[in-house]
Amino acid sequence: MRSFPGPALPIVDEMRANAAREPARAIAFQGSPGANSHRAASEARPEALPLPCFSFEDALDAVRDGRAGEAIIPIENSQHGRVADIHFLLPESGLSIVGEYFMPIHHALMAPALESGLPHGPHDTIEAAYSHPQALGQSRLFLRERGIVPLSYADTAGAAAFVAERADPRLGAIAPAIAAELYGLEILQTHVEDSHDNMTRFVILADQPTFLTNDTDRPAMTTFVFEVKNIPAALYKAMGGFATNGVNMTKLESYQEGTSFSATRFYADIIGTPGDPAVDRALEECAFHSKELRILGTYHQARPRG
Repeated sequence: MRSFPGPALPIVDEMRANAAREPARAIAFQGSPGANSHRAASEARPEALPLPCFSFEDALDAVRDGRAGEAIIPIENSQHGRVADIHFLLPESGLSIVGEYFMPIHHALMAPALESGLPHGPHDTIEAAYSHPQALGQSRLFLRERGIVPLSYADTAGAAAFVAERADPRLGAIAPAIAAELYGLEILQTHVEDSHDNMTRFVILADQPTFLTNDTDRPAMTTFVFEVKNIPAALYKAMGGFATNGVNMTKLESYQEGTSFSATRFYADIIGTPGDPAVDRALEECAFHSKELRILGTYHQARPRG
């Protein structure tokens, strides 16, 4: 497994040791300690033991290998759209979505303290800032207005640990404020995200699906992927069953699979559960017009839709 920056390693080792003692309680997340996914794991599952993983694949592998009972993965952001590669990774993982969590996202610009011991000026010493591509995109206007060059890193807190290790006051990081405390950095400015209603949706995955019944008091979501047949109006016909059966589809995204650009797959969220006659009829009609349809999970809504 790939390694974390030096300042993060002692914390990572301690978290991994705790998770290894009780793997069923562990929840895997991508990133270094202090990343937004770490915060989401702690808030969504307060009783769980957070297990840091270098990549999304590593976090999913931790559940498949039995080193964690669950994984929490960011899937989309209100400002920057879907998280890259997730639509490919989730179907391939063999895991099931068993929950979701919405978390407001706030970023801070941080940097190593100056040798003089004096505080930084208003960003004039920062020439470049490292962070995860999503965080860089969410802070694009802030960085551009100040002439700070965005540099990609595997995760936000890892970027903070990397900048701390480099100890170059010209380099900053865009990360959650807690990362500055963990890695001994100076916060130059808080709330550097371009939109202050910045929200990320996370999904929680496990190796076994949940089986929910239709409950009007606790509405559920069902997530699935499908690939329509390569014939005229196939998508239109596949979607017709949801309209005629009164099933609310809250999300539909397309993505290409492979290099031929001839096979388009779709990722969808609907309100309802398999076992409900209307949902079953809609899914059956969609499957009839599709080459493949695979349900990724049914889970309770974390916030209402519609």
